[in-house]
Amino acid sequence: MIRARNLSKFYGAKRALDRVSFEIDDGETVGFLGLNGAGKTTALRILACDLRPTGGTVEVGGIDAVTEPHEVRKRIGFLPENPPIYADMIVADYLRFAGQLRQMTRAEIAKRLPDVLGITNLDDVATEVIGTLSHGYRQRVGVAQAIIHQPKFLILDEPTRGLDPVQIVDMRNLIHDLKQNHTVLISSHILSEISQTCDRLLVLGRGTLLGVGTENELAGHVSEIRQITVTIRAPSGGDPYRATKSDDSGEAGGAEGKKSDKDADVGAEIKKVLAEVDGVKEVGDPYEQGGGLQFWLETTKDCRAEVSRAVVGAKLDLLKLDYARSEIENTFIRLVGGSSDASN
Repeated sequence: MIRARNLSKFYGAKRALDRVSFEIDDGETVGFLGLNGAGKTTALRILACDLRPTGGTVEVGGIDAVTEPHEVRKRIGFLPENPPIYADMIVADYLRFAGQLRQMTRAEIAKRLPDVLGITNLDDVATEVIGTLSHGYRQRVGVAQAIIHQPKFLILDEPTRGLDPVQIVDMRNLIHDLKQNHTVLISSHILSEISQTCDRLLVLGRGTLLGVGTENELAGHVSEIRQITVTIRAPSGGDPYRATKSDDSGEAGGAEGKKSDKDADVGAEIKKVLAEVDGVKEVGDPYEQGGGLQFWLETTKDCRAEVSRAVVGAKLDLLKLDYARSEIENTFIRLVGGSSDASN
C-alpha cells in the first residue's frame, strides 16, 4: 500500500503541493489527473524517492520514504516523463545496466531479462542501439528499466506522451498486462487513456487534491447532468436540418416553402420522440453530422439505452449514440475549473 499524509512541497516561496493525502491499495491501478502545473509530477517524484517533500509523510509498503528512501526504491519502478535512457547503448546492455543499478546479481539479471524483453515486446530490438529506435520503442525501453527488478509498485509519468495512435494502443495494452503483477500509478493528460486504464482517479489542481474516486463517483459528486448526442438518418422526403434553420433569405411560398413546412414537421416529430424519453431534460436542434442529423440531449442520467429504444420504436434509423463529451472529460473540466499555474 502507498499512503501519503499531508504531503507538501515548496520551491522557495512557490507551492507545488499543499497537504495532499491519499492511499493506494495493493493491486490497484490509479490515475493522476490534472492540468499542467497541477503538481502531478512533483507528487510522483516524491513517491519515487526522487524528491524530498517539504512536509508530510509518505509510506510505501509500510516503509517511510523520507527516512528509508533506498528501501523504498527497491520496491518501486519509476518511468519519468523523460525516460532515463542512454541513446548510445544497446537495449539489452542498457537493461543489464539498469538491473545492476538496482543491485541485482548477474544471475538475477540473466534470468529476468528475457521476461522483461517479452513483456515489453522488445525481443526484436534487443541488440539495437536505443538511439536508432522509434519514440514508441524508446518508451518501452523506459518501461522495461522500471520493471527489471520486479518492483511491487510501478509509477508511470505520462507514458503515452508523444506517441502516435497506434503506439498509444500498444502502450495501453502493455499497461493492462502490467496491472496483473503490479500496483500502478499513472499520470496522463489523455483523459480517455486514464478512463480506460485506471480503477480509480486522483484529481489535482493548484497543488491540492480536488477529488478521489472512480469515474462514476466523481461524476456523481460533481453533477447529475449528462450530455448525450444521438445521430439519426433523415427520413426520406424530409430534411429536418433545413427546418431548424432560420430563413435568412426572407423568401416564402412556392414549392420550396411547402417543402420547408413539411421538413419542420419531421424535425419537430423527432425532437418530440427524444424529449419524451425518461431522463431527457432538453433536446437541442439537429445539425448535419456524418451523413445524418445529430441531436444534442441534456439528461439527468445515463439514458442511452432508453433513447435507443425510443428511436427504434419510432421506426427511425439510429446511426450513432454516445456521450456528447466523455464522462471523465466533463468531470475533469468541472473539478479543475480550467485553472493552472507553472508548478509541476
